[in-house]
Amino acid sequence: MADPKGFMTTPRQDWPRRPVEERVRDWDEVYVPGALLPIVSKQADRCMDCGIPFCHDACPLGNLIPEWNDLVSREDWRAASDRLHATNNFPEFTGRLCPAPCEAGCVLAINQPAVTIKNVEAAIADRAWSEGFAQPRPPDRLSGRTVAVIGSGPTGLAAAQQLTRAGHTVAVYEKDDRIGGLMRYGIPEFKMEKRHLERRIEQMLAEGTKFRTSTQVGRDVMADDLRSRYDAVVIATGATAWRELHVPGRELTGIHQAMEYLPLANRVREGDLEASPMSAAGRHVVIVGGGDTGADCLGTAVREGAASVTQLDIYAQPGVDRDEDADPWPTYPKIYRLSAAHEEARELETAPAADADARLFAASTLRFTGDESGHVRSLHLVEVDARRRPVQGTARTLPVDLVLLALGFSGPDREDGLVEQLGLTMEPRGTIARDADFATNVPGVFAAGDAARGQSLIVWAIAEGRAVAAAVDRRLTGSSRLPAPIGPYDRPMSV
Repeated sequence: MADPKGFMTTPRQDWPRRPVEERVRDWDEVYVPGALLPIVSKQADRCMDCGIPFCHDACPLGNLIPEWNDLVSREDWRAASDRLHATNNFPEFTGRLCPAPCEAGCVLAINQPAVTIKNVEAAIADRAWSEGFAQPRPPDRLSGRTVAVIGSGPTGLAAAQQLTRAGHTVAVYEKDDRIGGLMRYGIPEFKMEKRHLERRIEQMLAEGTKFRTSTQVGRDVMADDLRSRYDAVVIATGATAWRELHVPGRELTGIHQAMEYLPLANRVREGDLEASPMSAAGRHVVIVGGGDTGADCLGTAVREGAASVTQLDIYAQPGVDRDEDADPWPTYPKIYRLSAAHEEARELETAPAADADARLFAASTLRFTGDESGHVRSLHLVEVDARRRPVQGTARTLPVDLVLLALGFSGPDREDGLVEQLGLTMEPRGTIARDADFATNVPGVFAAGDAARGQSLIVWAIAEGRAVAAAVDRRLTGSSRLPAPIGPYDRPMSV
């Protein structure tokens, strides 16, 4: 450790965000450009280089956090980049999008604010690009084996890059017109600018990975044809089957799934549309669902100029401190967190009736009612207890023109025919079944990421991609030197 007393003398300081009034007028990332590097070395000094670094176990990638913290504190950026990229293909993605379970597992977090691991990670990744450390790494020779990867989210991209670097010829099939999956059309620009995605795609192209966009396997290309053309197939389509809200009035117009709404806003940013046909401009918006996707909808609706935005969370408002009985260290605690979007909503007072920022906690939707034309105009809700039972006398009504359902995802979409064409065995919860080697019941076909694990975090998605790549490489060649950070049955630390 560079400074043995750093954790005692230096307080935690996060990457500062731009003023709310400024950032809601554009779609740039919310952080102050250039404000991270001046503080990050001292923040890395706070790392205690623990004898047992629990941050390793909290991170499914097994990131070598104390090592690159020490290197950053000494400003050895090249070495820090090497250590970071040794375990993570896309640290600029996780440094912006991951909720940082590593920080929850930081030993310092037992009685102090954790090390700003996520900020240090982003700083290393950005410095690697600016200094030219993130050069393409094409294989020295080709294996003669071919692999098709279906899906270009973080799992598919990580698997493809690892397999390409191992010498296999890899083609990534993506149903959308651009590569990136949810990172392209689900994540708003203010959380991660697409330039970070574009330069990784360019790196992968230079390494030899091939991309096939606007190609839906199961429709444009039959699954059996793909299987016959490649030595192995990796299914990394994600969990895109959204959960529904089965209440009276759901059939009214103006009620949409979050993943119908967010891609249109992202397409405006890509230049495909002048304005979103589902824009929240001038409308009263209610978001049903308290997770990250709901927060993405919130920040998007604010930037589109919504008249009001309210977010409903069925859970009670958590406290600001860890509940040591329910979520003991080093597990990831359920605490009150203020995302950039919630900070914006609180300061702009987008939802005067909300409990905190834009959120109504312990709120359950009862029904929707509409006008004569069949458009939604009201959302009827009730407060619920810890068992989600209605609390008598708490019913209320919110005016609404646009409802966005952000209730999560249950597994891969079955409409494309991929599952049926291959004859894949499915788990009861709707995900693809696989064995300890990530292999499905169909020879040569592997499944990874949310399609098999279920809805999870980006850091788990990348870990799945790296692990399935090692499994495929081993199946094709008899052995593998690729790292496998997790197994298919591993789960986050819990009580």
